[in-house]
Amino acid sequence: MYVKSRMTANPYTVAPEATVAETLELMRTKDIRRVPVVKNNKLVGIITERKLLEVSPSPATSLSIFEINYLLSKTKIESVMSKDVVTVEPGTLLEEAAILMREHDVGGLPVVEDEKLVGIITETDIFDSFIEIMGFKDVGSRIAVEVNDDKPGILAKVAGVIAKFDVNITHLAVFRNEIIIRINTLNVDNILKALESEGFKVISVLKNE
Repeated sequence: MYVKSRMTANPYTVAPEATVAETLELMRTKDIRRVPVVKNNKLVGIITERKLLEVSPSPATSLSIFEINYLLSKTKIESVMSKDVVTVEPGTLLEEAAILMREHDVGGLPVVEDEKLVGIITETDIFDSFIEIMGFKDVGSRIAVEVNDDKPGILAKVAGVIAKFDVNITHLAVFRNEIIIRINTLNVDNILKALESEGFKVISVLKNE
């Protein structure tokens, strides 16, 4: 799965000359936590809600509300934005985007193509993709099988057992010594017995109706 399939295209942006007050208002009204900063159609920075709160006066300040609003209306985004922006391209794999977010401790990445901002991908998009890939919301059963003897043909053997019951494997994942299978049926008793008779240990079964 690629970034282009999960990103938010044509995201909200601000200019470097925008004020902190204007940007905070944009974030609040549009329910977003980060905004790319664009000048002459090129990405020049990014500003996050966390950063804006850091540069805003503390609630314990002795400044009056009028003084606070004045400061926020005069402070330009270009003076507080992050200029060293980590970006990805639309054709970047979601896994690569997730690794970049972890390595750089950021919650979102602007998506750039031919030096033009075309979207933004966030940690929420990654989480949603993971849920979709694993089929957590689909009707059916999730079976986790322990595999201690990891050798060629194990997956085919497990799939062959399930195929005898005329059900589909809708999602499949391998994690260390576990094979996690999601099938499109809630009637799994006979399938579990067949797996165990073939020497597989069923670790868990979850059903989603």
